[in-house]
Amino acid sequence: MTVNGSVSFWYRQEGFPARRPPLDGSAETDVCIVGAGFTGLWTAYYLKKAEPSIDITVIERDFAGFGASGRNAGWLSAKIAGSAATYARGHGRQAVLDLQQAMNETVDEVIAVAGAEGIEADIVKSGYLTVAHGPAQLPRLRAAHRDAVHWGSTDLAWLTAPEVLERVDIAGALGGVHNPHCARVHPAKLVQGLADAVQALGVTILESTPVTRIAPGRAETPFGEVRADRIIRATEGYTSDLHGEHRTWLPMNSSMVITEPLSDAVWKAIGWSGHELLSDSTHAYLYAQRTADGRIAAGGRGVPYRYGSRIERDGRTSTRTVRALRDTLARLLPATAGARIDHAWSGVLAVPRDWCASVTFDPATGLGSAGGYVGHGVAATNLAGRTLRDLVLGQDTPLTDLPWVGHRSRAWEPEPVRWLGVHGMYAAYRAADRSEVAGRTTTSPIAGIADRISGR
Repeated sequence: MTVNGSVSFWYRQEGFPARRPPLDGSAETDVCIVGAGFTGLWTAYYLKKAEPSIDITVIERDFAGFGASGRNAGWLSAKIAGSAATYARGHGRQAVLDLQQAMNETVDEVIAVAGAEGIEADIVKSGYLTVAHGPAQLPRLRAAHRDAVHWGSTDLAWLTAPEVLERVDIAGALGGVHNPHCARVHPAKLVQGLADAVQALGVTILESTPVTRIAPGRAETPFGEVRADRIIRATEGYTSDLHGEHRTWLPMNSSMVITEPLSDAVWKAIGWSGHELLSDSTHAYLYAQRTADGRIAAGGRGVPYRYGSRIERDGRTSTRTVRALRDTLARLLPATAGARIDHAWSGVLAVPRDWCASVTFDPATGLGSAGGYVGHGVAATNLAGRTLRDLVLGQDTPLTDLPWVGHRSRAWEPEPVRWLGVHGMYAAYRAADRSEVAGRTTTSPIAGIADRISGR
């Protein structure tokens, strides 16, 4: 029987952590961080390492790692969280090249910190493989490959169909691209290990404490205020819950399923001995990992957005989405057709209006933020945390010169325009995919319409 919701399979496997105490009356601290996901925890980690005497309090509505940090697909990827062209328009091409190099180095930084802190998170640096398995996908993948090389990903490997099949037996594979800057991780193990490491440094983590409003000098909760000269918002997909932030970032829903452990015979048919992270080149793309215990975890958009930026906190997933993900997995990897789906779950990621992440800090107000990773935050959060460290401490470093620092995106449209636009966009992408599966050999013009709606 498929378990639905209950945060994620990663927590079902590991067990939910014991809750840390909530805020009990008003308090004061030097730095207050709102949100105990990867962004908030990495920021606290690097700040405390740099300035051991600084008093840091992290406030979390649920428990550390409850959101996207504990629900994601486990891609520790160097992919830039945003549009390279958009960043370049304001800062030039070299700035984007610097950002890509920083992201490449970040993958190794996370792996190094996990090793130094004794965090066992099933990490395998295997790279990721993007595959074209339809005639219309192949030119798109070639174009994406050329674009990535132009923006600094010069060590990508183009793979022919036989070379793809040597790695993973994907039905209909026509070609692929391998990017070496990615590692598989177990999300819950990584975020819980990081939370423990942060707490061991002397950082206070308050859980079960919802922040309702952030203003200069204070973070407001139902249990009292936390007063601080410097306050960092690290709430990612849950930002819309905060007063005044309803249209800042759109909480995009993403869904996942995970199979039962597969037999040796099934793995022999599939291959995938390199444990690469895997995605395809459809418009509504699939992403997947081979887990340490021999399962396949696969994800996609499902129901992309709920009216009024509502969020399903338990992570329940529609039956239709579960069926679609299972069918897609069976189509690409036919050997999995008989595999049971053990768990389905969903979570939200933050999407700025121009799909570009940002890191900000205003010394005048003491307010800062980071996020909008559009689904590429497992590594980007680490770079953001190190950058916020430098900004909060008033240091001018190469990290503070990166093009996402100070980036501003316009607000999302009000309802019902927001709901209609997002659902129209993904309906168009799905329609484009259906036409290509039915035999179309060039990219459907419907996808172009969706791109214009999205504002990417």
